[in-house]
Amino acid sequence: MKQDSTRNTAYTVDCEDYVHVVKFNPFDSGDACSLIAYGGNNYVVVGTCRFQEEDAEVECMQYKTLRTFHHGIRVDAIAWSPETRLDALPPQIRFCTAASDRKLRLFTSDLQDKNEFKTFDGHSDYINDLVFAPKEGQEVASVSDDHTCRVWDLEGNEKAHFVLRSPGMSVCWHPEEAFKLMVAEKNGTIRFYDLITQQAILSLECEQTPLMSADWCLKNTLKVGAVAGSDWLIWDITRSSYPQDKRPVHVDRARLFRWSQVNENLFATTGYPGKTTTQLLVHHLGHPQPILTSTAAVGSGLTWHRTLPLCAVGGDHKIFFWVTEM
Repeated sequence: MKQDSTRNTAYTVDCEDYVHVVKFNPFDSGDACSLIAYGGNNYVVVGTCRFQEEDAEVECMQYKTLRTFHHGIRVDAIAWSPETRLDALPPQIRFCTAASDRKLRLFTSDLQDKNEFKTFDGHSDYINDLVFAPKEGQEVASVSDDHTCRVWDLEGNEKAHFVLRSPGMSVCWHPEEAFKLMVAEKNGTIRFYDLITQQAILSLECEQTPLMSADWCLKNTLKVGAVAGSDWLIWDITRSSYPQDKRPVHVDRARLFRWSQVNENLFATTGYPGKTTTQLLVHHLGHPQPILTSTAAVGSGLTWHRTLPLCAVGGDHKIFFWVTEM
């Protein structure tokens, strides 16, 4: 685990393969270490991280692989279940993946003998995002290029089905709004669905395309952010269906938007991978310019630590970590 100052990356972890997606566990797993999962061309690795920013006895960072799960096909998205516990006996690891064969896979492991996975079939095109119900973790929602958002139980049965007007790019489920689902479409529309009535209850408009990624702020349920074209956009959903704030940031189009888990004014965006590098920008709503600018070798995926202002991006045989100010 070396510090890498050339690209102002705080830390890197070496991986055996190209990292297509990386995801910190956003839920408390009952352990001092943070869980992180990353997906390659045919496997998912689950490991733990501990950083010197949270433990003075750690030099730089400590990373430990807990288990490698054979996946057999490229991993495109990963979602953690709130049922994952490291302090249970035996421990339980549960996560779901989306893959290039249009299937979801639910993995459950006790990190010893029990390693199960179930396949969920139904989408007819590429799956762009997925998320667990944040309270009980008994359902998974997914969005796809097939113009649908689907909600599944843990047996793979479809519990709800929303028809979209364009490809679904992002889906978010907020712990404080357990009966609402936020779905962002490529055509620039973000809709909130009531899961009880299965009706759309609110929509937001980018007025530009393509919308590639959107996120619902954990620290403030009224804030939504997205990237569309080369801009980031921020809404206060009580004020207007149009963005209150927007700024052009990535020359070559923006790819991902993620709110920090610890500060409602902090978020990160990535640009499209160029021939060799992907731009990572960290923004603070109180600052006119990005507070951190960096690049990763052909980066993919973007995720924030649960309790630190620290984000990670996957890349070629590496995960890159950046620490920023609050």
